[in-house]
Amino acid sequence: MTTAHDSVDRHVERWLPVLPDLDADVEGAVTRMGVVTRHLRTVKERVLADFDLPAHEYDTLHALAGRQGRAAPSELAADLAMAPASITARVDNLVERGYVRRTPSTVDRRRVDVELTDAGRAAWHGAMDVRGAEEHRLFGALTPSERRLLSDLLRRVLLVAEQPADSAGTPDPD
Repeated sequence: MTTAHDSVDRHVERWLPVLPDLDADVEGAVTRMGVVTRHLRTVKERVLADFDLPAHEYDTLHALAGRQGRAAPSELAADLAMAPASITARVDNLVERGYVRRTPSTVDRRRVDVELTDAGRAAWHGAMDVRGAEEHRLFGALTPSERRLLSDLLRRVLLVAEQPADSAGTPDPD
């Protein structure tokens, strides 16, 4: 496919004499996924620092944006895998910064929803744009059909990962 060597090729070459049964393709794929994940995490951290947006605030804005900009605190807590009581401090900080506001629920007058403000949407969107640009830069090395194939192959791996390790069946590769 490609003749260029990357840092992972050197890693695999170093370990093959030590572990002769090492599956170079599995090691290469797992190590490359880790390197790409670390790279994207580093980019995210840098972007959030540039936007003066702590990761927990970004994650909360992201969860809100994913719910069309409005949600009950309990919904945000579920989306963020947090205890409902823990979301209050996050929302308080975001209200202080002008990124969200509390508004009466349209479905239950006893409930208060959290809603993105224009400033909150702009902060979230700005960070997303920079992160997205880096993701597109990396995956731009692949053609659209290669990106689809990669996504499909990773889906198959993830379906196995999402099953208990002692599960009798694995997804059919065809």
